[in-house]
Amino acid sequence: MFGNLFEEEEEEGFSSTSSRGIVVKGGEEPPPPRGRSNLCGIKNQGGTCYLNSLLQTLLFTPEFREELFSLGAEELGCLEDKEEPGAKVRVIPLELQKLFASLLLVDQQSASTANLTNSFGWNSSEGTNQHDVQELNRILFSALEHSLVGTTGNTFINQLYHGTIVNSIVCKECGSVSQRQEDFLDLTVCVCGVSSLEEALWNMFVEEEMFEGNNLYRCAQCDRLVTAAKSAKLKKLPPFMTMSLLRFSFDFAKCERYKETGHYGFPLNINLRPFCEETDAEDSDYCYELFSVIIHKGGCYGGHYHVYIRDIDQLGQWEPPEEECKPKTQKKVKEEVKPMCEPKLQEEDPLSVITAIIAQEPLKSVLTDQLGQKLMDKIGSSWSKKFRKHYGPIGKFLQSHNDVFMLVSNGTRVALKANPPSPVTEPPGPAKQTTNSNPSTPSDPRAAEQQPELDQKSEPEQKQGSHWFDFNDSTVTSIRESDIEKQFQGKESAYMLFYRKTQLHRPSEALNNPQYKIPLNLIQMAQEENIKMQKMREEFEATNNTVVLRLHLAPSYRLEYGALQPISKEQNGSITVSFDRRKTVGDLRLDIYQKQELWEGDMALTVARSLPAGLHLYNTLTDDCVSLYSAGICTNSDLFVWNGREVCGATVLTGAEWEPVLLNVVRPNFGEDGDPEEGDGLECEEGRGGFENGGPGLKREARGFAGASTLGEVREALGEPEESLLCQEHKGGKREEQGTGEGGGASGWRVFPPDDMQRTLKELSLKDGDALLVLEPQSFDSSMFTLNEDVVTVTTPSDCRWLQVEFGPHEGEKEEEKRKIKVPATGNMLLCEVKRRAIEELQLQEQLTGAQYCLRHVDCTGKLLPPVCEELSVRDAGVRLMTTLTLCPGNAPKASQLFLHFSVGSAPSAGMEMDIIVEKTCTVKECLKAMLDAVGLDGTCWHLRRLDWCEEVGEPIMDEDASLSELKINNGETIVVTEGQLPPKGFLKLSVWLCLDPSNNSAVSMDFNHTDNGHTDVVTTGDSPPLGAGNMADLRSAGQVEISDEATLEDLKTQVLTLPALQDVCVPTTAFMRVWQLEGRRLARILRGQQLTLKKLKLPSGTDLCVQQLLTEEDLGPKDLMLSVKMGVPGERCFYPAEELVWDATRDSSPRSLRTCLAAHYGLSPDSLLLAKHQPGKHAWEEISNWSQQVSKKKKKRKAESLLGAPFHLKDGDTIGIKNLLIDNNRDFLTLEDEQGQQRLREQAEQCRKGGPAAGSEGVGPQKKTVPAKSRKPEVALSINVGVFR
Repeated sequence: MFGNLFEEEEEEGFSSTSSRGIVVKGGEEPPPPRGRSNLCGIKNQGGTCYLNSLLQTLLFTPEFREELFSLGAEELGCLEDKEEPGAKVRVIPLELQKLFASLLLVDQQSASTANLTNSFGWNSSEGTNQHDVQELNRILFSALEHSLVGTTGNTFINQLYHGTIVNSIVCKECGSVSQRQEDFLDLTVCVCGVSSLEEALWNMFVEEEMFEGNNLYRCAQCDRLVTAAKSAKLKKLPPFMTMSLLRFSFDFAKCERYKETGHYGFPLNINLRPFCEETDAEDSDYCYELFSVIIHKGGCYGGHYHVYIRDIDQLGQWEPPEEECKPKTQKKVKEEVKPMCEPKLQEEDPLSVITAIIAQEPLKSVLTDQLGQKLMDKIGSSWSKKFRKHYGPIGKFLQSHNDVFMLVSNGTRVALKANPPSPVTEPPGPAKQTTNSNPSTPSDPRAAEQQPELDQKSEPEQKQGSHWFDFNDSTVTSIRESDIEKQFQGKESAYMLFYRKTQLHRPSEALNNPQYKIPLNLIQMAQEENIKMQKMREEFEATNNTVVLRLHLAPSYRLEYGALQPISKEQNGSITVSFDRRKTVGDLRLDIYQKQELWEGDMALTVARSLPAGLHLYNTLTDDCVSLYSAGICTNSDLFVWNGREVCGATVLTGAEWEPVLLNVVRPNFGEDGDPEEGDGLECEEGRGGFENGGPGLKREARGFAGASTLGEVREALGEPEESLLCQEHKGGKREEQGTGEGGGASGWRVFPPDDMQRTLKELSLKDGDALLVLEPQSFDSSMFTLNEDVVTVTTPSDCRWLQVEFGPHEGEKEEEKRKIKVPATGNMLLCEVKRRAIEELQLQEQLTGAQYCLRHVDCTGKLLPPVCEELSVRDAGVRLMTTLTLCPGNAPKASQLFLHFSVGSAPSAGMEMDIIVEKTCTVKECLKAMLDAVGLDGTCWHLRRLDWCEEVGEPIMDEDASLSELKINNGETIVVTEGQLPPKGFLKLSVWLCLDPSNNSAVSMDFNHTDNGHTDVVTTGDSPPLGAGNMADLRSAGQVEISDEATLEDLKTQVLTLPALQDVCVPTTAFMRVWQLEGRRLARILRGQQLTLKKLKLPSGTDLCVQQLLTEEDLGPKDLMLSVKMGVPGERCFYPAEELVWDATRDSSPRSLRTCLAAHYGLSPDSLLLAKHQPGKHAWEEISNWSQQVSKKKKKRKAESLLGAPFHLKDGDTIGIKNLLIDNNRDFLTLEDEQGQQRLREQAEQCRKGGPAAGSEGVGPQKKTVPAKSRKPEVALSINVGVFR
């Protein structure tokens, strides 16, 4: 009917079983049990929420459900025989029976409709094609009727839903009546222009439609056209009345669909007597009560369905909505006590927020899939926006804080460890209910204790079976009856209404009995399914609660360097065991006793963790009654088994404060070869890259120390004397930024001051892997170590590396013929020495005699970089060791010089620029002269420009007397020598246009006989901006002016008058000229303030200006607006000619101030004026009323009412229409021109939608790209395939 109503908004909010906070170890996760409502939802196949809503409504229609269950296998056949040839198996009703039984009896959160949709003949893609639920209602009933042909149930849909309407036409001449009956299964009622269901029914069945005037009725009795009255009445009322609301309509003006979202009320109880033909029966025959509301959320092209249903048979467990679960009196008391007893919530701490949320819950636990919503309600922001960046997903956050939170009820709920719910109690499913037939029994003992308190007051207020639930696919929640009123209007509103006669009463045995009238075979099927599901859950729980632990036995460890180390390197001293985390610590201890028969004495279990220094112990598990889960033990946890005091005679310190830190202890090595003995754990740093004999270096040793140890204790443990120095690697300064490979050189170490000897390693922020240099006083006798204040510089053979130098091929030589050599180099070696050694190694002395060569880097694209300064060392020049330099022809710059690229005329292309070396202190003028001499040019009509970030010619270098260093021109930069005189400093180049108003040439006309360069540029009216943002005007080019940005607006006007195009224009003073700033060929703003400089007016170079001649002087203030005002012609759809009005909005920019100004201008009363602003782009008018903005709730202060802000944003040139209500009753500002403009816009939009060029796009002006309409999936007709059973 309306196709894919779900294309734009997929907001189903599916209940995913994978987000339960459980790490699935193996096997398929079983479906979760029913929730607190004890009702079953239906899974969404991707787009079947419309089907789910209708099926839940039919399920909770007891009479429909029981009629369906009354059909046995002898009439419908068996599903097992459907594949046999010749078997008449009525698949659709059988699958519907099976689904209804599953929804009523199987203990699962949601059921699947896959088998039912397969019986419809739908393929896999049909599950994602979404349709209209009103259309489905008719098609499903038709399919059921066809499926039940020849059975006792072939008429039950007709009996429950079939009604009759009688249409009558009464001739006003002879009184004859013509009647025609019409059957219906649902009533389609109008929503557009109607405020309620009663009003729509009144219009349908009470109001008469008259045939008169040009629309007469031909009476068969009179045999001529006569005046007649047509009416309709309800003749037969069905037990169930379905109302389909026509929320979706079609706008023929815009040629598009839209959804009616206005207020549309409907009653909970309705009496249809006024709308019936026969009204003499009892009231109960006409009274209906609402029991289901299908709701559509979204627009006409997308959305989602869910349904509110009244639980007539009391099958569900209704609880007050969570925000209302406490009586109001208790809420008030809580609110009064809360400031005193509750600490202030720390909204920046997620641990504090989640703890507070769970603590405030009645059951002291929260469903994991509802925790995110409760968090948003609490702090006004979602987890993803506020905490995810720093704390990760909420599930991982809960698992990482297992000392505070715990998952219960198969991981579906999260609770605090201080007061967890009993893990034994699980919500009983329908399988358990089959024994007691009481599904309303509370699923939780605490809920059972609290439920009477909550419902004692609410239950008497509501009659039997009056509780409502919201069925939203897999989710079922309790709602209040008052929540239905929220669906009267808005984007989420009622779409279908289902009423039942009040005289339909339910037998007492049907209440609280989901098995009522269900065939025995379906009950047995559900019980088997429940047993199977319970077994799956138990197996899954057992698998999911098995944790793998690593047990470390004390006899296999020794204490060394502040941490526990395995005695044998071949055996790590740990064994792996699997254990059920639901068992207690005492059970685990007993199990270990049994496995370790030789264990003697006490046994302590301590949580351990492997650190880089070794194994460290934390907290000991002392309570044998606590489960491993509550103790925070999870898979791959390490437990140390010992006597709780010592290991191998050594006392072990436990806790986070004694965590060991693994440091790299560095000592000098002055041996001949520097190689330590094997097996001592030392690593020696030796010279590399050409130093074959080894020589002196540093040796490293990994040692662990307790984090609470002082630095003095560390020195003592290392066996060093008190005069020894301890140093930490220097982590600051220029050298650290370069890194060890950038420029080479020595490493720096900071000496710990004497005061640090009493500080602990934790306090000094030493962490695993940090290096600690130990030096004795005699170490400084060596050249390796240099002490400068508190920094020790260490120069070792490892700093001596190499640089590769290659000599490029000459013309005609191949790339492979490049010669390369590695030159040993240090960070202190001069680059000229590197070049000398490279020439000697490459034997180029004779070849390069008399020629100048330099060393240059090559980038990744093969481009030569600037030569390096050979006067500097490798480190100071910023050359990385172990990189490649190319020996190229040319001079190398000195330390005081710059190497620059330059080109003449335009931006250089690859390889076309020239090179020059100049002093850093030379001026721009001297640099320009040197470049001109290099290319053989002379003259003074040249200046320099730099390249911008796009590698294009940028702004000129204005200060010719400044040095290159002052202008921060860097080595290797490209300069462009540009022809032409340097423009004066601070000058702007502005384009000037002339404005001619064709409607009043005498007022603003200027002489255009003079042309610039022999021609005049004209912008036609079709492309020009409207004068005053409303009237069209010609724009003609008048030339360009160059003027200083320090000049005033008056100076600009004076210089504009000197242009050739304005030679014959005569104005008394510059005050008779108005200057507009153009933006995109439209008049944007008037430049005001005769003495303001162009810099203060924020005019950039290249701005387009438009000048306009005035008949009177004008000097606008900063907040004076020049408006174009038009008074409407009384009784006609047009306006008098526009006038210009200056409105002073300095003190008051409200609508009342503008109305007062206009009233004074026209000599009228302000209250008699109606104002509107013209929107030329839309050809529409926006009425300006005495509106007032909303009052801010926080500030309790009225916001300023300003026409300069939203929604009007008045600016210079805006058109204001005026109506004098004393003589003109027409409040519509639209003119015929506006209607024609709107029609053109619609035609262009329709043309664009169809993909063709817009109408009128052939005119002058920039062409706009046609934006293709959003592609939507093709609408697929809804159908259900039914076999032939006649």
